[in-house]
Amino acid sequence: MSTSSNLPSGRRVLVIGWDAADWLIVDQLLAQGRMPVLQRLIQRGVRSDLTTLEPKLSPLLWVSVATARTPDVHGILNFVEPKPDGSGLRIASSTSRKVKAIWNIATQAGLRVQSTGWYASHPAEPVRGIVTSNMLMEGDPGQASTPWPLVPGAVHPPELSGTLAQQRVGRATFARTHLAQLFPYLAAHTHDARVDTLCKLMATAMSVERVALESMRAQAWDLAMVFFETIDTMGHHFMQYRPPRMAGVAERDVRTFGAVMDSVYCWHDAALGRLLEQAGPDTTVFILSDHGFQSGGERPSLEDLPPEMRMEKEASWHRPLGLWVASGPGVKAGGQPIVANVLDLTPTALTVLGLPCGADFDGRVLAEILEDPAPAPVESWEAPGADAGLHPEDLRQDPFEAADAIQQLVDLGYMAALPEDAQAQIDLVKRESTFNLGVHLLSRNKFRAALPQFEALHALRPDEARYAVCRASCCAALGDHAQAVQILREAVSQRSGDLELRVSLAMSLSELGLQAEAQAEADRVLAAQHLPASILVRLSECLLRQGRLTEALHAATAARAADQHGVGAMLALARAHLCAARYEAAAECALDAMEASKALPDGHWLLGTALAWYGDLDNAAKSLAIGLQFDPQHVPSLRMATILALARGEAAAAALFQQRAHDALERTDWRPPSELPFEAEGLRKHLGLAPA
Repeated sequence: MSTSSNLPSGRRVLVIGWDAADWLIVDQLLAQGRMPVLQRLIQRGVRSDLTTLEPKLSPLLWVSVATARTPDVHGILNFVEPKPDGSGLRIASSTSRKVKAIWNIATQAGLRVQSTGWYASHPAEPVRGIVTSNMLMEGDPGQASTPWPLVPGAVHPPELSGTLAQQRVGRATFARTHLAQLFPYLAAHTHDARVDTLCKLMATAMSVERVALESMRAQAWDLAMVFFETIDTMGHHFMQYRPPRMAGVAERDVRTFGAVMDSVYCWHDAALGRLLEQAGPDTTVFILSDHGFQSGGERPSLEDLPPEMRMEKEASWHRPLGLWVASGPGVKAGGQPIVANVLDLTPTALTVLGLPCGADFDGRVLAEILEDPAPAPVESWEAPGADAGLHPEDLRQDPFEAADAIQQLVDLGYMAALPEDAQAQIDLVKRESTFNLGVHLLSRNKFRAALPQFEALHALRPDEARYAVCRASCCAALGDHAQAVQILREAVSQRSGDLELRVSLAMSLSELGLQAEAQAEADRVLAAQHLPASILVRLSECLLRQGRLTEALHAATAARAADQHGVGAMLALARAHLCAARYEAAAECALDAMEASKALPDGHWLLGTALAWYGDLDNAAKSLAIGLQFDPQHVPSLRMATILALARGEAAAAALFQQRAHDALERTDWRPPSELPFEAEGLRKHLGLAPA
């Protein structure tokens, strides 16, 4: 396969998305020699954690991967959306995306592109190349002898529809032909409904691979994007059976289905090998996941949940760190990104292709892993009138039926079973989309923009705890603790057993100086049995703010025991040790957290703080500087860096750090909570510096 003569860099790029792939499982399989293809890529290239965005929902994230824009900008906020004619719902559509994807940019630059199975890519866009949308498998009849037409608009160009449709593997064909080969230990359980689910999901994965390979054979290409959702979808059905056995899971189910997830990963490695063989050795390859997936002690139990809570709780299976592998021409072998985020794929891939990034991208070029400098950015790729393979305006009003795909979302727990009334369906999806937008803005510290989203939701559903918590969080971040307390008191009166509400209320009560009531709320949480690590982490900080050091240490230690891989628990214990003046122990906990992920501004801040109190001001400053590479607007680090610069006699640097902290607060509207004893003002006093 020859590369395009129009390719500025002379390189070709293959991007492979593995939804929810997690290093915790991959590293175990690598050590066992069971993912040899990925191992070879890592040895010749770069591996890293990949940080994600909130909420950790696949359509939002994979569209961010393909656009380098955050969900509030690209406009995909849910798995589904209302049809334009108001008659019901459809799967999130390419016609609803507000910005160009990387395949549009490459088309505009004259390159040849392919995209297979990407989220929110239906209907297929008329790019310079081949697009097979995420509606490829819609309508699988479940019987090999029954006709199975493609959904209209699933393939561009349309003349390839017949050829690519023939590459699909239906679930009945998979069960008859491939099940025993890939999952031989399930042969005796073929009548189990869970095996039927496995066949359906693996048929999708196999079909995506076959269509991608056929597309590569059919046309020359410069950029190919292939998306596999199966690790994530299989995880929601089968991760509960993977050892170690979860409480409430039958031992016989662990024996029967416990090896499924590892086998799924190994299949993806084999499929990767086949795709690489077709692409050829001169192709630069990027493999990434949008987030990870819980596989240990923090796997959530989803029993007895009301329908509208299922999406929120299913998302709690998602770990915040995905994986990133880059290998091939233009990539430095053994390099390490400062920090990689899902927003960085498009800028980095464009750079390898020799194309400039848009100055309006939210992601960045991972220049530290590339051999060549990035071209100077253009102001924007969004200029109208250019031929970028976008849909014409009139197509943006066409509804597309997606009954099977929507039912799969219900089965996975990402959606409540839909009401029969079309308007009720639309109202439900609008609420969830507004909530997702609010959560994203909240996670980006855009509190003033997030607050109206949660105010509107809370007014519609005053008894919905998550709306109350998020609204109160915005109020607290903006310094309005009185309003936060009012919201949370009302919510607690309706849901007295909700421990997350009670911890949030205790935190805001402490900020208001209502210590007796704050302590009473914390005591109610302490009295509960079997607290999850996430609650223990927040409870530990709450207790620290109440001056209850021993209990805070116990809570943080319990969180660490409950979630040995959880960085939140490690950092909570570091905070508690700092308050107890156990500086070496605090540094160890911070280092443990950064062993799990270097992309932790809080980890570098806590390590730098521990070193500063220990007296090692030079290394403390270095740690803070590293953390500020990950988040240049991390206010606690900027405040601590100000103190250290003053202590080292660097007045100009101190003034610069202080101004940066002020600017960061102005940009986010955030009003930080009262400081704990080890934070900036405590260190200022400890070092004998004049008060601010």
